[in-house]
Amino acid sequence: MELEAVKKLLERTSSEGEEMYDLPGSLFDPLIIQGIKVDLIEPGRIICSMKVPPRLLNSGNFLHGGATASLVDIIGSAAIFTAGAKTSGVSVEINISYLDSAYLDEEIEIESKVLRVGKAVGVVTVEIRKKKTRKIVAQGRHTKYLAVSSKL
Repeated sequence: MELEAVKKLLERTSSEGEEMYDLPGSLFDPLIIQGIKVDLIEPGRIICSMKVPPRLLNSGNFLHGGATASLVDIIGSAAIFTAGAKTSGVSVEINISYLDSAYLDEEIEIESKVLRVGKAVGVVTVEIRKKKTRKIVAQGRHTKYLAVSSKL
């Protein structure tokens, strides 16, 4: 996928591609990434930023662990596309270390780097940090199976 296409995929607003929101299986990703901005995109690396919105808070009023895991999944998958993969694949393993909290309206930065994209497997790292202080909120590693098309 071309870099500009990956950027448009992430920065899509709710008014663009409204039909996507009508599909039952497509609600989750837009809920997580709404408001995200792609700050840098290059082959094998992507940096995004966003302010933590109320919809992604847990009962302690900081970024929910599930939302954090989803950001690792979504931004990591986007990084795989930037490395030239035809598909972002399916998750095989995801590991996240939660190191700090991000609060309402705090700006966070999400950086994903491709470690490897082969014929069948892609591996990325994802770091979520506070944009102002650069303090790490979470570090993730995501392994995906890049479905090999059948020759049958």
